[in-house]
Amino acid sequence: MSEQAVAAQEITWADFEKVLIVAGTVTRVEPFPEARKPALKVWADFGPYGERKTSAQIAALYAPESLVGRQIVGVINFPEKQIGPFRSQFLLTGFHTEQGVVITAVERPVPNGTRLA
Repeated sequence: MSEQAVAAQEITWADFEKVLIVAGTVTRVEPFPEARKPALKVWADFGPYGERKTSAQIAALYAPESLVGRQIVGVINFPEKQIGPFRSQFLLTGFHTEQGVVITAVERPVPNGTRLA
């Protein structure tokens, strides 16, 4: 089965509801020189879910100062993952392109912690 065919397999609404995809505001960003691939450390405020941090391979397209204050979309119910000396607590969503990963952003401000519908 091709990668596209696997990705296109149907899921149920109950499957989708298991993934907690929410809006958050970036509060802090730092370089992550210890990462194997160019990455940034990103902290985001997810409202009632609190502040969480992640390592994201977005350094090709984003400077740290350009992200602070922006609303992003994150998956916050994956298990934490150790990435070198850093503990990642959410998945920053985005789209892979030839130039690098384009982050998923919110088109209009919504309260932090608002769930994707």
